[in-house]
Amino acid sequence: MMKLHGYFRSSASYRVRIALNLKGLTVAHLPHHLRKGEQRAAAYLTLNPQGLVPTLEDDSGTVLIQSLAIIEWLDETHPSPPLLPQDPLRRAQVRAFAQVLACDTHPVQNLKVLARLRELGLPEDKVTGWAGWANREGLAACEALVKHEPGPFCFGATPTLADLCLVPQLGNARRFGVDVAAFPRLLQAEAAAKALPAFADAAPERQPDAE
Repeated sequence: MMKLHGYFRSSASYRVRIALNLKGLTVAHLPHHLRKGEQRAAAYLTLNPQGLVPTLEDDSGTVLIQSLAIIEWLDETHPSPPLLPQDPLRRAQVRAFAQVLACDTHPVQNLKVLARLRELGLPEDKVTGWAGWANREGLAACEALVKHEPGPFCFGATPTLADLCLVPQLGNARRFGVDVAAFPRLLQAEAAAKALPAFADAAPERQPDAE
């Protein structure tokens, strides 16, 4: 059985959980409490030298890191249902949307960066404000990218990699006090996604390690 090393509140882990659920794949969930620093344990660092989650071990014990790489591997090895369109242009558009969130938004507001801001002496309201700003910037760009796309999901009638990245990021935005009502097209896609068991069952509050 595959093993997924993650954390219930990790957005990157959340993305992979959704993908696994959509593919109908069963994994053993191995939690690492990020706020307790368990991801920095020596044994875990042998698996993932970055000390981040998620990490996926396949049935043979091969280790994969980075959520987007894991999801694309899952899509290539378990192609139904597909998470990327067949058309090359549409694939690029979906990837671009996903990367706005997974590469340019999430990393600058994650736990590691916020902890560093605190170490540098920023007061808590400034730290939270930074996280809110990062989320607003990224979500505003994504709203514009799909404003005229047919729904109900980000790119049409079925969920794609874009939706896997969007749902966790909207959750982050709310935690940091962002008024997500400013993004009606994204909320439409989120509602469609959350109506699916694959998304609902991957939610942080439904994970075994949820606090």
